[in-house]
Amino acid sequence: MSLSFSQWDEPYVTGPSLYFIVVADIDFGKYTDPLGDNTWPVDQCRSVTISSDEFIDAARNVAFNCDGAVVIAADRTIHEQMVRVRTPNTTEVVEEPPIAYADWMGTKHLSALEISHREEVLASVTLSEENGRVTVFQNGKYNDSEREQLGGRWRIAD
Repeated sequence: MSLSFSQWDEPYVTGPSLYFIVVADIDFGKYTDPLGDNTWPVDQCRSVTISSDEFIDAARNVAFNCDGAVVIAADRTIHEQMVRVRTPNTTEVVEEPPIAYADWMGTKHLSALEISHREEVLASVTLSEENGRVTVFQNGKYNDSEREQLGGRWRIAD
């Protein structure tokens, strides 16, 4: 999606934006809240598959029309209701070492970094609407790839 969007350098244009959290435990309600009418189209795509056109089409629709985090279970099942992730309080997460925020991180990235500290969260992934950067967060650490760096061995052929 980041590679196929051609308007990144145009003023007043935002690109596709996605936020996924991959959870080990389906009881994610203790650190999330439903985010209104924002939903993943489960009738179109109920699970993540590596080469699924349905997943890519659904993700593209969500990236331009919805807000919030898409919850994916460890078994690849996608939950319909998108969520707002609550900021952890000091009793929920021990920050050892303290969370290291980068100056480019916006609200979505900060949330993804913070939630990655939770034991129940296997990973969180963001696609930045500002510049197409894709970031994977795990255990309070992150690996980000700017748009120009995308397309390594996991890239789907056009």
